[in-house]
Amino acid sequence: MLQENVDYYINEDGNFVFTKEYHLKRGYCCKNKCLHCPWNYGREEEEKQKENK
Repeated sequence: MLQENVDYYINEDGNFVFTKEYHLKRGYCCKNKCLHCPWNYGREEEEKQKENK
């Protein structure tokens, strides 16, 4: 069972946001570029784009 503020939180827009802890418990990357992805999927590309601007 998921626990609020441990596995997820609800942001200002009312959306559920999964935490790093949830992703690690799940054990794999879903490749959706999640905000708290412990595997940083898609983050390297975003960081390079920011540096080039």
